[in-house]
Amino acid sequence: MYRFNSDYTEGCHPAILERLAATNMDQTDGYGLDPYCEEARTKIKEYFSCPNADVHFLVGGTQTNLTVICAALRPHQAVFGAVPSHINTHEAGAIEHVGHRVLPLPSEDGKLTAEQIKSEWIKYDTDPSREHWAQPKMVYISQPTEIGSMYSKKELQDLYAVCKEAGLYLFIDGARLGYVLGAPANDMTPADLAANCDVFYIGGTKCGLLFGEAVVIINDEIKPDFRTIAKQCGAIMAKGRLLGVQFGAAFTDDLYTRICAKGTQQALKIKQALLDCGFKFVTDSPTNQQFVIMTPAQFAKLSEEFALSHIAYLPDGNYSVRICTSWATDDAQVDKLIAMIKEL
Repeated sequence: MYRFNSDYTEGCHPAILERLAATNMDQTDGYGLDPYCEEARTKIKEYFSCPNADVHFLVGGTQTNLTVICAALRPHQAVFGAVPSHINTHEAGAIEHVGHRVLPLPSEDGKLTAEQIKSEWIKYDTDPSREHWAQPKMVYISQPTEIGSMYSKKELQDLYAVCKEAGLYLFIDGARLGYVLGAPANDMTPADLAANCDVFYIGGTKCGLLFGEAVVIINDEIKPDFRTIAKQCGAIMAKGRLLGVQFGAAFTDDLYTRICAKGTQQALKIKQALLDCGFKFVTDSPTNQQFVIMTPAQFAKLSEEFALSHIAYLPDGNYSVRICTSWATDDAQVDKLIAMIKEL
């Protein structure tokens, strides 16, 4: 059975595995204080045109979200996120566990808007009883979102302008960032992304690495003591060079974007086949995750050959089904899936 249920079912890209093997017996300092991590930091800062940023290599997405939020917020402060955002749905209450509230905001397409954040901030700032509230201090978004949608350059610029006006940090979760950077509909350069947020991270786990995420801190206010906070959050590896080696390879010859672009292209190929057959979608996704509406019978038939994600039961009895491609998705399996879709 071939898996279209997630983008982290394979190991890592061969070029990354080869680099890990080639450096396997090297002796270096630990905890990311090694030449490979330093080389990867330099490449990342060049790629995103942010020479003054701090770059830290952490292990996984939940640890990264937790560490960044803990580093940025004081105990009484909270973070805005869309209702389907990862920190609000799939992290087992990790943010609340350390004492910070997630303030969920409604969103049909998984995105937050500048107008929405401005309204919420004014509501807080003009309330005479605001000292009794958890104080909003951060806006958390994902690029792409958990349901595959993607912020445009203007949407991000507008959102960041409101955040700066209100004194809110903007944090971009880039767990699947490569699938945006390589998407045909993307109008944002890596430099645009870095210029319109306070901190973001580059996903490795879902984008061709064995594991790992790279935090890029733009705002100097968030930089102090980050390594100590990361250690407290259980996000620092003793063998940190394993992360540096992987990210160094991923950001050589544009490998990161190239392989993720292929994953997005395959998803869009499947999307077009579904559209041609009259299927409807939960949201319009230009990236590697497609959320399609299927009958239980259609889902059951495809599940005979493929692992798909049954995301939700819809009010009419149909299913919301996620079809997810990755940097490693096989062309022949894409064609086989499309053939079965046409048979439906």
